[in-house]
Amino acid sequence: MLRTGARGALAVVLTAAGVAHLTVLRRGFRIAVPDWATRLFRTDKDTIVVVSGVVEAGLGVALVALPRERRRVGLAIAALFVAVFPGNIHHWRSGRDVPGMDSDTKRFVRLFFQPVLVAWAVWSTRR
Repeated sequence: MLRTGARGALAVVLTAAGVAHLTVLRRGFRIAVPDWATRLFRTDKDTIVVVSGVVEAGLGVALVALPRERRRVGLAIAALFVAVFPGNIHHWRSGRDVPGMDSDTKRFVRLFFQPVLVAWAVWSTRR
């Protein structure tokens, strides 16, 4: 029962974050995208934000809509959290404010929360 609740909460968090990427926090997320990511993916920051938002929201919905695939979805979510970690490091080092991350302390603490997110995704989707 605890795992089910944790999985549901994760789905809500992911879906809300994904929608925020596409709407109200889009500009703030663009600020946090490192310049090297645009070179690596050969695209602009806005495209990276939009794609990551669609992926996040899609994984959140998939977590609920595809119960038979929850283990794979959980591993994909964990991989997403690992993949965005270099961007979080960049954001902390750059010192740029975005909504909700408006201090060096908040940006730094988020770095330690990232492994918690990975563990949450893996644990809540175990069979």
